[in-house]
Amino acid sequence: MERREERLAARTTDRVARQFEWGLDWTRHWPCADDGVDFHEDPASRLERLNRAGVRDSTAFYGYPAPLDFRCEENHLRFTSPVVTPYEENNTVHGLWFPASRPKGRAVVVLPHWNAQLRQHVPLCRALQALGISALRLSLPYHDLRMPAELHRADYAVSANVARTVDATRQAIIDTRAGLDWLQSNGYERLGIVGTSLGSCYAFLTSAHDARLRVNVFNLFSFYFADVVWTGLTTRHIKQGFEGHIELETLRASWEVITPRTYIERFAEHPKNSLFIYGNCDTTFLPRFSEEMIREAQRRRIAHKVVVLPCGHYTLGESPFKFIDAYQICAFLLKSL
Repeated sequence: MERREERLAARTTDRVARQFEWGLDWTRHWPCADDGVDFHEDPASRLERLNRAGVRDSTAFYGYPAPLDFRCEENHLRFTSPVVTPYEENNTVHGLWFPASRPKGRAVVVLPHWNAQLRQHVPLCRALQALGISALRLSLPYHDLRMPAELHRADYAVSANVARTVDATRQAIIDTRAGLDWLQSNGYERLGIVGTSLGSCYAFLTSAHDARLRVNVFNLFSFYFADVVWTGLTTRHIKQGFEGHIELETLRASWEVITPRTYIERFAEHPKNSLFIYGNCDTTFLPRFSEEMIREAQRRRIAHKVVVLPCGHYTLGESPFKFIDAYQICAFLLKSL
């Protein structure tokens, strides 16, 4: 299975090992940037302190002014992201809307995997739609219609630019919460979320900061952020950019504010029912990172179900695993939402 994962990963030949950057300019508009941090201090120390400040008041860090320009035409939702970036394309959020023919006030936000194409995850949305659950597939920051012209991959979402990765994650959570605003304004009160891979990290952080989400599906997930990038098959080119510039402990401190582990207590504060799906042969999100999340959920008596599939990250998208995966997701949402 690991050899098969390597072969599937090798099909992508346009990965670029980008130069390491602290990306301090990306921190200037963070709510925690006015906490007295000296802008002339060591970059690692500054990012660590900003992360600690962001974690202390994560409500503000992931807070936002609600968009006022929602427009949905031919089931294509658009609105302006509350987070402004230097890239005009990325500042408009796009969503594909799949309303159930007989809506019963229940809907889910679907967050795709890293580097997902626009039409990926649409079959899942259509299946949910057919089952009576409306689905809103959101494009992640720097993906598909939001991708800056100079990119071929969503490299700005996760990269060797440390602070930009934090900023992209913050934007993803805020955009998702704004999508929940739109659903709620259209009468949907029973809200859930489905995240896959990077989307599962975004889904967890969103659910930890938004009590409206009572049902969660974490499809390929990890308790950590930095450790996945450091050890994963898919992110070897990013690790290459880090080499000689930053150690894992420093990276953990620089990404603490976007790490699921940081918010497990907050996640447990509100009643939620969650489905955790992972592959026991995953070389991108190592199984031990998923299993630690499950142990913490059990310790805190968080309502959840676990599905372990005999596959890896890439092979989950292949037959027969993709069909088993879709069945588990749909069945769980039908029962829980």
